[in-house]
Amino acid sequence: MNIKSILIEKANAAMQAAGIPEGTNPAVTQSTRPQFGDYQINGAMGAAKALKTNPRELAQKIIDNLDVADLAEKTEIAGPGFINIHLKPEFLATSLEAANADAKLGVAEHDTPHKVVVDFSSPNLAKEMHVGHLRSTIIGDAVVRALEFRGDTVIRQNHMGDWGTQFGMLIAHLEDLLNQGVDLENVALADLESFYRDAKKRFDDEAGFADKARDYVVKLQGGDAHCQKLWQMFIDTSVKHSEEVYGKLNVTLTRDDIMAESAYNDRLAGVIELLKEQGIAVEDQGAQVVFLDELANKDGEPSVFIVQKSGGGFLYSTTDLAACDYRSNELDVDRILIFVDARQGLHFNQVEITARKAGLLKDKTSYEPSLFGTMMGNDGKPFKTRTGGTVKLSDLLDEAVSRATEKLADRASDLSDEARQEIARKVGIGAVKYADLSKHRTSDYIFNWDTMLSFEGATAPYLQYAYTRVRSIFRKANMDSASLTGRIQVQAPQEKALALKLLQLEEVLDLMISEATPHVLCSYLYELASLYMTFYEACPILKDDVAADVRESRLVLCNLVANSLKTGLDLLGIEVMEQM
Repeated sequence: MNIKSILIEKANAAMQAAGIPEGTNPAVTQSTRPQFGDYQINGAMGAAKALKTNPRELAQKIIDNLDVADLAEKTEIAGPGFINIHLKPEFLATSLEAANADAKLGVAEHDTPHKVVVDFSSPNLAKEMHVGHLRSTIIGDAVVRALEFRGDTVIRQNHMGDWGTQFGMLIAHLEDLLNQGVDLENVALADLESFYRDAKKRFDDEAGFADKARDYVVKLQGGDAHCQKLWQMFIDTSVKHSEEVYGKLNVTLTRDDIMAESAYNDRLAGVIELLKEQGIAVEDQGAQVVFLDELANKDGEPSVFIVQKSGGGFLYSTTDLAACDYRSNELDVDRILIFVDARQGLHFNQVEITARKAGLLKDKTSYEPSLFGTMMGNDGKPFKTRTGGTVKLSDLLDEAVSRATEKLADRASDLSDEARQEIARKVGIGAVKYADLSKHRTSDYIFNWDTMLSFEGATAPYLQYAYTRVRSIFRKANMDSASLTGRIQVQAPQEKALALKLLQLEEVLDLMISEATPHVLCSYLYELASLYMTFYEACPILKDDVAADVRESRLVLCNLVANSLKTGLDLLGIEVMEQM
């Protein structure tokens, strides 16, 4: 259920009946304070300005035509023309009962599901995944989960970097090691960073090696069987490293989702020919260049977008244009979401403008580079090791679990060592993910172990613990929560506040999906947990003097809170535990 959508529909009908032009924004919002109702319709002010009439009088006309008797107990005009909507407790109770009986908690699937490509993670297979890959991987995964939860068809695509000049260098180095009898997986590629560093040193310092590497690039791109065999050996082992990280992170990417740069190799020459035929790309100093007046600088000079190098080589730009063509024209998707560092914003603007001019992107396909900020250290600079090196993502996750283990050691528990280790894993990984996902996607943020592993405030450990506290109520009552069938009563103010928040999950998911912003779900879950704690303190549940029907009602609310926390955290890729 989406109460906001229901009110928007009813407000639109009332505004048209009141003589307001169709398409006028009703400006429906959640109220910020209980005295202003539960929702507000604020469109009267804007409409009155356009119609040159009194906003309060127009608001009254809207109310006169507003059909909300089934869900609102009171409507009122406040201030210059705000319309406050106070929802009926009976409506809230009935809606909650339906949500409790639904595996998806009352969240409906889209009436018209979309087909969406989501391009996320996209590590370079020449190196191990590092902290710079964290945001793309987990933000993309959270949005994918939400899209599927709402019924959209999602095509995951991991646009791995597995092509280009560096691979000639790498396969040449690999060939030499194999000829020396070095074991591929356990020695040669056990540490991708060292492997890359050694190959690069040979490229820079060893006579003849650079020429061999360049020759191997040409052979690889030309389909040479020997070079492709070496390249595939490198790729297979490199992908295993990424899969290990995805397993630790609890993300839904698999090997089947890989749509790497090399997958578009056969399309690249055709893309360039199309751009040349249409006069979009022109030769400049031997290269093929697209000059984009749409992105001209303040002096009127067009933005320069190189799509083919002077030597005939292809670039990221060529591959991304080919990807547009494949996704829009062959897969026929409605949306393309790409989770990428904010510093690549200009590049993807150039890609979209060029692709639309050339017909590589259909009008119906929305192209959405979802830019994200940088993980920063306490010094305000991009997060690095103490020696200034790149932090491997796998090492970061291992340290998170280790720190969570130490944190949990201070808490009294009768759980087995095995159970405590599993909890530490969920807490450590969850802490890293929530700390990142809870920040607005476009923001930089400071990485801080103490803050993210705290059991207080907006953190994963706090929410995981809140879930276990709710579940403990049913253990104390010796009751199976799935057997609850009682009617819900919304009487106390704390019950109403909690009920309203529980029914807003679909609204939150719709916002998260439309703007690709998981932080709104993080905020929702923290607010829900906080409201539950207030409800728990004010509304006794298992005390002897609580009437049976009231106890049953409050237990149903507890069950909905637990299921909502679990569902929401799962959509973020964060695991819960029954005890902690």
